[in-house]
Order: sequence, then C-alpha cells, then structure tokens
Amino acid sequence: MDFPDHVDYYVYRYPHPQEVAMKTVQMTLDEDLVKAVDSAAKRLRTTRSAFTRNALRDALRKLTVCAMERRHRAGYEKRPARKGEFDLWEPEQDWGDA
Repeated sequence: MDFPDHVDYYVYRYPHPQEVAMKTVQMTLDEDLVKAVDSAAKRLRTTRSAFTRNALRDALRKLTVCAMERRHRAGYEKRPARKGEFDLWEPEQDWGDA
C-alpha cells in the first residue's frame, strides 16, 4: 500500500491524551489490516491508536457529509429549482477557456 510522503490531515492537533479522558477498547482486525495500519502509522510518525482515532473521526465526518447530501438531494426532489431561479449566477460559472 503506497502512502504519500506528507499527509496534512494527520497533523491536525487533537487534544493530548492527558487533556481528554481516553477509553481502551478491544477490536478484532485481520492481520493484513493491522500490518497496513502499523505501516501507515510508522510512515506518518504516529501511533496505531492515533492513526485509528483519526481514521474513525474521518469516517464519522464522511457519514455526516453523506447524510447532509442526502437531505439536500431530498429537498431538491421535493422542491425542484424553478426555471430562472439561478439565472443570476450563470455569469459566475464561466471558467474561461479550459
């Protein structure tokens, strides 16, 4: 599994473990996944736990975004845009010669 040399996402500051109460949990993972996580954590100079916490936070954020997108889509299905409703913005959509 290839990883970029630098991943900005993993340098975000999360509270230090001494600042937030942590809970130890037991998880069952297949050996290949553990090896891949350990390799990624080493490459990113972090720990298996920190890598996993960040991955779980990212997955939860993704679920939230997907839920918002579903609600957005449902809203437009319920009340579609009317003809001419967004004409004012058409000039803003000119990206020039691409």
